[in-house]
Amino acid sequence: MEMVFGMAAVSFAVVFMVYLWTVVNWAWFRPRKLEKCLRQQGLKGNKYNFVFGDLKQLSKSNKEAMSKPMNLSSDDISPRVIPFYVDAIQRNGENSFVWHGTNPMVLIKEPELIKEVLTKYTVYHKPTYNPLTKLLVQGVATYEEEKWSKHRRIINPAFHMEKLKHMVPAFYMSCIEMLGEWEKKVGEQGLAEVDVWPHLQHLSGDAISRTAFGSNYEEGRKIFELQKEQIQHRVQVLESIYIPGLRFLPTRKNRRMKEIVKQVHASIRCIIDKRVKAMKAGEGSKDDLLGILLESNFKEIEKHGNSDFGMTTGEVIEECKLFYFAGQETTSVLLVWTIILLSRHQEWQTRAREEVFRLFGKDKPDINGLNHMKIVTMILNESFRLYPPSISMTRQTKHETRLGDLMLPPEVLILMPMMLIHHDEKIWGEDAKEFKPERFSEGVSRATEGQLTFFPFGGGPRICVGLNFAMIEAKLVMAMILQRYSFELSPSYTHAPTAVITVQPQYGAPLLLHKL
Repeated sequence: MEMVFGMAAVSFAVVFMVYLWTVVNWAWFRPRKLEKCLRQQGLKGNKYNFVFGDLKQLSKSNKEAMSKPMNLSSDDISPRVIPFYVDAIQRNGENSFVWHGTNPMVLIKEPELIKEVLTKYTVYHKPTYNPLTKLLVQGVATYEEEKWSKHRRIINPAFHMEKLKHMVPAFYMSCIEMLGEWEKKVGEQGLAEVDVWPHLQHLSGDAISRTAFGSNYEEGRKIFELQKEQIQHRVQVLESIYIPGLRFLPTRKNRRMKEIVKQVHASIRCIIDKRVKAMKAGEGSKDDLLGILLESNFKEIEKHGNSDFGMTTGEVIEECKLFYFAGQETTSVLLVWTIILLSRHQEWQTRAREEVFRLFGKDKPDINGLNHMKIVTMILNESFRLYPPSISMTRQTKHETRLGDLMLPPEVLILMPMMLIHHDEKIWGEDAKEFKPERFSEGVSRATEGQLTFFPFGGGPRICVGLNFAMIEAKLVMAMILQRYSFELSPSYTHAPTAVITVQPQYGAPLLLHKL
């Protein structure tokens, strides 16, 4: 027995020493080694702070910025939305790095380097700051290499233009329901103050429920509420330090995040099981995203005669969660900032309405007319430029990699600050921070002169598969609103963009709606 206890004690000591070395190396030796490597190549940055890096200053800067609203007429939102990165570049220059905990993060703004990073997706991977962040959503947006390639191949058919045309009626029904709520508020007076932000969130949620699952918003409400709570947990996780192994501790937050995952998976699995059962019974697949995805998945398995070439039920669930998350967030923030901008720039609101009436009159918008909306498309692109849903894109080196003049060690983070690039006067001119939709009058390619300086949906092979989905929905909703209402900012509106995964209005978007 003494020998057994002795061997157990030695084993425990060995395991403890290995874990201790892993933690010490992660917290001190590795960051210091990476810092030395980057400084030797001419990069400037803050001195590494043990474990936390720049996270404390990042959190402090965000809280200070969020405590003060902006000038109502300004679209120079970077100092409020990403104050830490604005200060870091002013202090250390554009060729610099910051610290995300124990990981150095190199800032890249050159279009050629951004194109290289986004194109070479097998070299530069999506980072995994903290395993707990995966509990919100995974899917094709987070997978790498072969798994990404397989999922993208199976998902692509759901987003072909021919398939998206069949989803226009679902967008229409969701918008009609929202406008019906506005009609109740406006009443016989023809005028009312309405905070449109929650309505637009409801609308985009209802639209993704209809187009993804053929259900309405009420059936998807539980999933949305749970995912909304999970987003808040994810934000807190990203602002904190993850020490290896802590995700396994039964803390209150860990338990709650995992419980949300179970509930969301159970809800979506129920929808999928019913659909698969119906398809096996001989019912044709529906023209919603889930139906097309399942059909594409079955074809992929049949083609190769091996289930390894398809998605598992768990993987289909993750893709459905991604539909929910990306489909709601991107469209709702695009719509709310577009409406706010048009409330401030009445001349463009008038031009957009004139185009809508010229194409549709008071009739129901159709896909052909939506594809010919030049003015509204210009406005949406400019809204995306000034208020991109995501403030940045991040990648991580897999191996030692040369990027421009830099030789980056493995696991170094690369930050492409989308918002700063979209607002860069050297790229867009002295009016870069002004609302000028005319800059897109000849299309995105001419506006960017062929460079990758405008990428609200990412770029390269991994560009967001939902680009056309979001744009069709946004154009239809804007057309239907413009047919029925003129709008302006309410005196109670407070201009306060803030980043909560996506860039959102901190205090909502109260408008004065005038019925036409």
